[in-house]
Amino acid sequence: MPISKKPKVDPNRILKQGIWAYFLLLIFEGALRKWFLQGLATPLLIIRDPIAIWLVLKCWQRDLLPSSIYLIGMVIIGVISIFTAVFLGHGNLFVALFGARILLFHFPLIFVIGKIFTREDVINIGKATLLITIPMTILIAMQFYSPQSAWVNRGVGGDMAGAGYSGAMGFFRPPATFSFTTGTSSYYGFAACFIFYFWFDLKRVNKLILIAATLAMFAAVPLSISRTVLFQIGVTAIFTVLAVSRKPQYIGKLLIAVVGGITILAILAQTSFFNQATEAFTSRFTDANGIEGGLKGTLGDRFLGGLVSALSESANQPYFGYGTGMGTNVGSMLLSGNRKFLISEGEWGRELGEMGPLLGLFVIFLRIGLTVKIILASYRKLAVNDFLPWLLLSFGLLELAQGNWAQPTYLGFSIMISGLMLASLNSNNVKKRVIPNKKNLNEAFA
Repeated sequence: MPISKKPKVDPNRILKQGIWAYFLLLIFEGALRKWFLQGLATPLLIIRDPIAIWLVLKCWQRDLLPSSIYLIGMVIIGVISIFTAVFLGHGNLFVALFGARILLFHFPLIFVIGKIFTREDVINIGKATLLITIPMTILIAMQFYSPQSAWVNRGVGGDMAGAGYSGAMGFFRPPATFSFTTGTSSYYGFAACFIFYFWFDLKRVNKLILIAATLAMFAAVPLSISRTVLFQIGVTAIFTVLAVSRKPQYIGKLLIAVVGGITILAILAQTSFFNQATEAFTSRFTDANGIEGGLKGTLGDRFLGGLVSALSESANQPYFGYGTGMGTNVGSMLLSGNRKFLISEGEWGRELGEMGPLLGLFVIFLRIGLTVKIILASYRKLAVNDFLPWLLLSFGLLELAQGNWAQPTYLGFSIMISGLMLASLNSNNVKKRVIPNKKNLNEAFA
């Protein structure tokens, strides 16, 4: 009898499980803090940190971390920022460590995901996201139509005042499973990348689940009362059109998707709950645009960064800044006793304010440099009919370059999508192979 071969065991299986744990805790951490482990709401705020630290240290021990200028540069700046914060800044070691952990462990996690995950792992994350999107939208619909005192709207630590944020027409922006409404907007931006992608790779996903997830994504726009959700889905749609414009053979699929989207909206328009949510969303959109100066003000101030204003503000700040961690909510609570922006609400302004113009600009340029590398690599993937990196870029572009790393949920989505972008570039499981002698992405970024 022939000897049966034992199935190969993935040597990185436990590391992949750690990344999955990071992803699932990112989605459901807020649910634990609000509904199930209310007494542990404060320590659960950093529940993903031990996982990030473990993953980075394990990969370092196994010599799996790439020798990348971006990785080495961030770690060096992170170490220096601890000393400048303690001796030249706010002087609080715990706040300094809390701020530096972003550069020392969370940023390296991007390269861990990019190294450990294969393209198939990225696809599996996408499939899980499709499944989660359906009940997530049902949840925000319940939160939208329920009073803030209802259990589904309970705040962090069981706060009876509710976790919803000001919306329009007496409705509140729902936080979904997250601690705050920012998680809702980040989640649907993340989900949109995969939903759009799977319409071009129907063989890899259950079509009924994809249709239901697409329906849920569109329904979430008015139910979330969030312009960010609308803009992010719109950005992903634009990226999709740009990708298809290079490959005329996909125009048919694009038309099918457009017709399907219009059909879905027509179906939703027949329901009273959707119409009421649409009225609330339209009201908020109009009011907020009036305050922020319309689309130009919204995109210019919120989405396209604030480097010029950050630089002008840093002229009156200490050369080594006020100290890393000071611009975070945790840092402000420990240093002032209140949750407020001690430095800047904008990400680049926070980095310059915390670390000063020298270290702060290095961090900003490293983030932009890595983003540009991924943009070019993703664009090249379009030539081999691989849309996945490009569509992930539609959400990851701004998240990596100037996403808010001071807030844990924003940080988690930024790290996760950035790592998935790198991982999606690693293998070539597409119809047309890449040119011979293609280097692994992690080597190319060294």
